[in-house]
Amino acid sequence: MSTEDKPDTEAVKSYLLQLQQNICSALAKEDGKQDFIIDEWQRESGDGGGITRVLSHGDVFEQAGVNFSHVAGDQLPASATAHRPELAGRQFQAMGVSLVIHPENPKVPTSHANVRFFIASKDDAEPVWWFGGGFDLTPYYGFDEDCVHWHTVAKKACKPFAEGTYKKYKTWCDDYFYIKHRGEQRGIGGLFFDDLNEGGFGKCFAFMQSVGDHYLDGYLPIVQRRKIEPYTDMQRDFQLYRRGRYVEFNLVYDRGTLFGLQTGGRTESILMSLPPIVHFEYNRVIPENSEEAKLYNYYLQPQDWV
Repeated sequence: MSTEDKPDTEAVKSYLLQLQQNICSALAKEDGKQDFIIDEWQRESGDGGGITRVLSHGDVFEQAGVNFSHVAGDQLPASATAHRPELAGRQFQAMGVSLVIHPENPKVPTSHANVRFFIASKDDAEPVWWFGGGFDLTPYYGFDEDCVHWHTVAKKACKPFAEGTYKKYKTWCDDYFYIKHRGEQRGIGGLFFDDLNEGGFGKCFAFMQSVGDHYLDGYLPIVQRRKIEPYTDMQRDFQLYRRGRYVEFNLVYDRGTLFGLQTGGRTESILMSLPPIVHFEYNRVIPENSEEAKLYNYYLQPQDWV
């Protein structure tokens, strides 16, 4: 490994903190009513902490959470080393920014983004490191224009890198954000990547930054288009019902949620991704040929939007 391409944890941390600031400033400006509260926290064990920022009861966003965390430990949980035995016995650091935005208006989609870096060290060996992350969109009422825009930005984020990068991580996103027990996609996808270390630290870090920097370009124009659209009580009820799928995925499948809980992470920050109001309903029947049915039959079917 060349000296100039050694993993630079401080550079990653500095970028992540600035990204959190940029996203919160832009979302608070878009909301226009509420700002983010800032909750700085430290783990009781003293081996890490973070900054959780949450905006609640806004004009546009019912709840928006943007979390930075940087945690460390002497050993990983068994679940993390089962598939990566080379990590056993190593000290580790994990840092990242994760956000989930739950809008008030059901015509505005929920969005999620995450960028993260992991490194495991051992005195007598080269460090093991990788980047991960992505962003995805969860509409309640679909609009082709929004889907095309979201995926156009996702493709743009990948353009400076290897040919086929967008297709690879778009497919991975569709596969990852799949609710197996429902047989449904969570949303219209976007990008998802993990275990990225091919090509060296600098190249991988640049890709993570590109993904992080393109999130607002993808989401804000959609928010601005849809936040003023009228909606009915029935549409709001459907939004609250569909939010239940978000809860199910995050608690059953999401890697970040499970890793955070298994490593003794801060529960309030980990679960900030959950929506503030959810409506669970037994065996709800979706009317045929309705806007709601189109969500299932068209928008939640993986397809090539660009």
